[in-house]
Amino acid sequence: MSERKVLTKYYPPDFDPSKIQRVKGSKKVGPLMQTVRLMAPFSMKCTSCGEFIYKGRKFNARKETTDEKYYAITIFRFYIRCTRCSAEITFKTDPKNMDYMCEKGAKRNFEPWREAKLAEETEEERLDRLEREEAERDAMKELEAKTLDAKTEMQIADALDEIRTRNARIERGEKDGADATVVDHKDTERERQEAEDAEAARRAFLGAGGEKVRRLVEDDEGEEEDPQQAANGGPSASAPTASSSFASSSSSAQASSSRIPSPTKSAAALMPPPSSIPLPTFARKPKKKTDFGAKLGIKKKAPLV
Repeated sequence: MSERKVLTKYYPPDFDPSKIQRVKGSKKVGPLMQTVRLMAPFSMKCTSCGEFIYKGRKFNARKETTDEKYYAITIFRFYIRCTRCSAEITFKTDPKNMDYMCEKGAKRNFEPWREAKLAEETEEERLDRLEREEAERDAMKELEAKTLDAKTEMQIADALDEIRTRNARIERGEKDGADATVVDHKDTERERQEAEDAEAARRAFLGAGGEKVRRLVEDDEGEEEDPQQAANGGPSASAPTASSSFASSSSSAQASSSRIPSPTKSAAALMPPPSSIPLPTFARKPKKKTDFGAKLGIKKKAPLV
C-alpha cells in the first residue's frame, strides 16, 4: 500500500538531468486572473437557456482585475458558467451603487438603483409637483368652503321655515278670533302637577265632616309644679299668676273644643273594637329548593322501592 504523502521519488537508471533543457516561456500579457470561490451576489436569468440562478449559489469563478477605477477604488470582474448550459456569465463590482453590475451572459432580475434613479427628480419636475400639490390644496379648501356654505344655507332655510310656520299659525288664530300665544307645554304640565299635589294635601287635612282639622299642642311642662319649690314654699307672687293663666287657657280650650269637633271621637267611631282585629302570626316557612335538574332537562329516575 502506497503512502499518503510521497517523500521519495523514483528516478530511472538511465535518467540524465543534463538532458533537460530550461525553456523560458513568454510572460502573460493582460490583466491578472485568479480563481476564487464565490456566491452569486444577485438572482439572475441566463440569456442562453433561460435558467434562473438564485442569489447565494456557489461558483468557482475567475477573478480579473480591470484597469477601471472609481475614485481610486479598483473594479473587479468575475467569470462564472451557467449551471445548465455552461454559458459564460460575466459581472463586475459597482462601487458607485455599492452593488454588482451584470455585463453579459445573464440578465439581472431586479436592479435597486433603477428605482433610485426614477425617484430622483429634476428641478422642473419638482416645480411641477409643487404646483400640482398647491392646486390640489386649493381645490380641497374650495370644497370645504362650499360644504360649509351649503350647511349654513340649510340652517338658514330651516329657521325661515319655522318662522313662516309660526307666523301662519298666529295669523290663523287672529282670523278665528282667538289669542294665539305660544304655550310652553312643560310649564303647563308642571302647574297641573302642583295643583293636583295641593288638592291632595288639602283633602288629607279635612275631617269626616269636611272641616279642617287643627292640632292642639298642650304644654304639660308648664302645668307640672316643681316638687322642690312646693316643699320650700316657692315664690308667693308667681303662684296666683300661674293658676290664673292655667284657668284662662283651660277656658279657651273648652270654648274651642265646643266649636271644633274632636278628631279623636271621629277616629274612635271609625275604628273597630280591638277584639275584632286579628292578631298577626309569625310562622316560619321552609324555603322551597330550586330544581336545577329540571331546568337543565335532566329527568329524575323513579325510586325502586
